[in-house]
Amino acid sequence: MAEEKKVEDTSTEENKDKKIKNLIALAILLGGLFVGSIFVDVVQLIKGGGYSQKALSQIDVFGSAGKTWVAYPDPIVNVQVLTDENCDSCNPEETLVLLRRILPTISAVKVDQNSEEGTAMLADLNIKALPAYIFSKEIEETEFYLQAQQLFEQFGDKYSLKTAEAGIQVGKYIDLPQVGENDIKIGPDDAKVKVIEFSDFQCPFCKRFHASISKTLETYGDKIQYVYKNLPLGFHLQAENAALASECANEQGKFLAYADKLFEKQDDWGKSEGTQKFKTLALQTGLNASQFNQCLDSGKYQEKINSDKEEAASFGVSGTPGTFINDQFKGGAVDFESLKTIIDEELEK
Repeated sequence: MAEEKKVEDTSTEENKDKKIKNLIALAILLGGLFVGSIFVDVVQLIKGGGYSQKALSQIDVFGSAGKTWVAYPDPIVNVQVLTDENCDSCNPEETLVLLRRILPTISAVKVDQNSEEGTAMLADLNIKALPAYIFSKEIEETEFYLQAQQLFEQFGDKYSLKTAEAGIQVGKYIDLPQVGENDIKIGPDDAKVKVIEFSDFQCPFCKRFHASISKTLETYGDKIQYVYKNLPLGFHLQAENAALASECANEQGKFLAYADKLFEKQDDWGKSEGTQKFKTLALQTGLNASQFNQCLDSGKYQEKINSDKEEAASFGVSGTPGTFINDQFKGGAVDFESLKTIIDEELEK
């Protein structure tokens, strides 16, 4: 009996000892979960590696594994870059480098426009050009957004960067300016290549570009359609009157002849006031003076010109000339040879 009692006591002690060890192990486990940062601090002291939240909160720069890590006050901002893998000029890498210099905390992922996700983005976010940069709502919390809020367009909890206003080169356009029945146009509606120009008759660069357009029309004839949209700039004091006059000349089927006169006499009427100079040019072009004068004096096409301005703004076109050759955009006075190269490529497609 004494021996049995001894065995029983020994078993009891072992069970107690096992329970104590289990409790100690559980305490260590729970302690590790709740004070993991302390554990990491200890490891850091022993091994010289590892970083705790406590340690990181006290420094702005640290090195690890051959790299330097810098703390930023801005949150991580996710950016979806909508692009076309078949479009060489749509590569966003250079722009992303620049964006990371401004906002180092962005995390970018590319989305192809032909994917299911890309197709949905095109439909939901009013995207007109590629590449497009769509920022997550965390952009609201950044200093960059506070300083450049006008460069973003909000769609729910996402923000689309206005690339044209930001000075970012467009790779290609998804949407194009509309060509309506009342637009100034030369050439068939079913032409394979459409050349759409936003222009200002008082702009010296537009005068230079007009020579390229004239030669282009002579070279290609009905193979292309040329569309002229008025974009009179505010600092050209007679540009608005010139735009109205051009529309009135187009009404009589003599837009090109009148446009030639406007550019030829640009320095003359540009220094004038009122509309008399434009009426004189109309007579010289062989227009019906009575019809032209009534059209001009009534401001008949003001609403159409305002519409052209709004359309230009929607595509980020703020300077003249700005020209679309199908889905390609060229700003400034493009020479004839450059136009020819683009048009030939488009005709061969």
